[in-house]
Amino acid sequence: MQINALIIDAADPERLAAFWSELLGRPVVGRTGPYVWLRRENGLGLGIQRNDGPKPEKNRLHLDIAAADPAAEQRRVEALGGRRLEGYDDGGFLVMADPEGNEFCIIPDGPFELDDEGRTDYLG
Repeated sequence: MQINALIIDAADPERLAAFWSELLGRPVVGRTGPYVWLRRENGLGLGIQRNDGPKPEKNRLHLDIAAADPAAEQRRVEALGGRRLEGYDDGGFLVMADPEGNEFCIIPDGPFELDDEGRTDYLG
């Protein structure tokens, strides 16, 4: 078995698809029922699904997005309507949220160290 697609729940799938499309450089390629689909890359699909239910407090699964310059990407995420989440500074990760509050991390695209507790210091 292999992972075919990642699906992100959204109250407004068009708005969230526009955010993720711009952030990842994957254009919207289709709409089916409650789904908005971004271009499949490296065999992995990304869909935004309408879900009118409330978002749980913390995602049980999140994306790690690699970037050459995490600080620059933080500014871009914020310009697109996302935000940095508070309460994660002790771990050293750059934890962000999309416009509907779905968490994701921006990590360096090169290697970085983790301590035995899973903390890092790539933000300096």
